[in-house]
Amino acid sequence: MPNDLFFDARPSRRTVTLGLAAGIAATVLPWRALALDTGSARALVVEAVAQVNQTINSGKSEQQMYVEFERLFSRYADVRAIARTALGVAARGASQSELSAFTQAYQGYIARKYGKRFREFVGSEIKVIDARPMKSAVEVISTAYLRNENPFEVRWHVSDRSGRPAFFNIIIEGVNMLASERAEIGALLDRNRGSIPALAEQLRRSS
Repeated sequence: MPNDLFFDARPSRRTVTLGLAAGIAATVLPWRALALDTGSARALVVEAVAQVNQTINSGKSEQQMYVEFERLFSRYADVRAIARTALGVAARGASQSELSAFTQAYQGYIARKYGKRFREFVGSEIKVIDARPMKSAVEVISTAYLRNENPFEVRWHVSDRSGRPAFFNIIIEGVNMLASERAEIGALLDRNRGSIPALAEQLRRSS
């Protein structure tokens, strides 16, 4: 994937795991959990991971898997909020049509970007251990077991602010992964001289 700007000493396992979530940071938007309980949040993460693993082991071609990953991203994540947060302050001055076009392009970009690495997840698993309420969301705590790696902690933040349960942040070994996504998108936006339409077009073209 071109323009991979992850600031990570060990990008492989974090980027593979991040692909399961494609999350966003709780500190950027005013999140409010409506009526979400720990059981529902936990079930969401368990189901999302199971669906990704099913796709990985389906024997489908890469292109077919990208389509499926994009569907799963749309189903389990708050894509609209993710896209706005990835844009940062630039989202405030964008028109609705620009935000809509960027969101659609970003959704496909995420599916392709992380879908390329999902085969590394074959034979591995994420086990959900616990879930606990936060001030404005629910945190689901899990342990990831990747092949040839020591187990490591993954924390998922889930909210129903969008009207349905969806995860909006993932923290891997204490690293909030939105920082990497936002830094990358911010750098790409700078390269496109602040033009959101140009950025969206670049994301659509990225393989």
